[in-house]
Amino acid sequence: MTTTPRTGPIPAPVPSRAISKASGTDNRPRSLLALVLAAQFMALLDVFIVNVAAPTIGTDLRASGGQLQLVIAGYAITYSVLLITGARLGARFGHGRVHLAGLALFTAASLACGLAQGSTELIVFRLVQGAGSAVMIPQVLSLIQRHFTGEARARALGAYAAVLAVGAAAGQVVGGVLVSADLFGTGWRPVFLVNVPVGLALLVVGGRVLLPGDGTAGRQPTRGLDLPGLVLLGAAVSLFTVPLVLGQEQDWPLWSWLSLATSALLFGLFCGYESRLARRGGAPLIAPRVLRHPGMGLAVFRILAVMAVNGGFLFALTLHVQGGLGYSALRAGLTFVPTAAVFGLVGLTWRNWPASWQRALTPAGFVITALAVVGVGLGLRGGDDGGALLYVAYAGVGAGLALAFSPTLTRALATVAPEDAADASGLLATVTQLGQLTGVAVFGTLFLNRLESLAASGAYTSAEALSTCVFALAGTAAVGAVSGMVLRRR
Repeated sequence: MTTTPRTGPIPAPVPSRAISKASGTDNRPRSLLALVLAAQFMALLDVFIVNVAAPTIGTDLRASGGQLQLVIAGYAITYSVLLITGARLGARFGHGRVHLAGLALFTAASLACGLAQGSTELIVFRLVQGAGSAVMIPQVLSLIQRHFTGEARARALGAYAAVLAVGAAAGQVVGGVLVSADLFGTGWRPVFLVNVPVGLALLVVGGRVLLPGDGTAGRQPTRGLDLPGLVLLGAAVSLFTVPLVLGQEQDWPLWSWLSLATSALLFGLFCGYESRLARRGGAPLIAPRVLRHPGMGLAVFRILAVMAVNGGFLFALTLHVQGGLGYSALRAGLTFVPTAAVFGLVGLTWRNWPASWQRALTPAGFVITALAVVGVGLGLRGGDDGGALLYVAYAGVGAGLALAFSPTLTRALATVAPEDAADASGLLATVTQLGQLTGVAVFGTLFLNRLESLAASGAYTSAEALSTCVFALAGTAAVGAVSGMVLRRR
């Protein structure tokens, strides 16, 4: 189950005039909360809708498997790279203004995606859509922190968590409904076009709710945007992703290997530049001091692993159930509901479980994930639909992913110093998206490559390709389970 991370950086709380009134007659905070959570829900919904719509997009636009990967991964590329910059823009120019600017860009890009006439156009517009989300979404928690205090803030954060949980499951179903309905013969296009009227309505309301209180009072001290670091990271991520998803279709030409090598070089240059910038007292995108914090390296590795499994599992399974089993988009969307619903339920309740369980939750989550994805592969082997027990495996995947992800993220943020909280939250939010991106690229390529090999040998079966993929996913989850012992020992 994909999740939009609890993004940062988060500013220090600033009391709001709107919540200081004892009478409680000022409804602006409630309107503000409804507005920003609606935007959060729309962006989250879009991720899951596109997953379900991918096979239909491929058929209509004659897109290759690699191009479909880029349609999904393109959003994550710009979102992950620009996330921290988006948060800093909010601190510099006002969270409300920047939120509305990101919303406008996201809405315009959604319209362009819905009208795209080819896969290349759609990939480009998805990149723009991810940029809009990276500017818009980091402001949500910032606005909640600024305008709510005490019990009101606790309720607002509870509503925020509920949106994350419900949005995932709703996205699967809404995507299936919209694609299956084929409104006016438009096929997959409503999955993007539905954002347009919603986005325009939010922009109109947002101009009245967000802008009046978005003056200079209460703003954070501005931090540098680190544009050289942004360029290096963006280039490295792009040069890693594109050859990984397109190389197998072209039999791994020389350019793909050169691109991967250049990506590794740019990652090295990025790390070196960030370290030098931090020593000079600058504001790097990813502060080396935060990475050196005890337990942060382990958290980064585990989040990368769990989100890679998440992204690869959803992508490969979506292609199999619609392409191999012939499910409609609606049935495919309903297939994923147990995974998303259990992920949300476990993510909201694990803190209330017995204290003696807490330390074991993350490794147990990886083990459950490994067993559950293998269970899904075995249930679907031979082209079967798996029966009712398969939904138990789907629920197991959701429970395992939640236990591997949520405690890891929470503990990593809880142990950093207050002055590093913003950088740590930004780092882990970025890592979450990079893990998702890596999963779609690596495991999606594995699935498609195996599918192509089987077809070439005359033994075409999507189920066999899925079996290969789920065992690789289970192996990655197993590595995540033992990573604590290995990295702590080192």
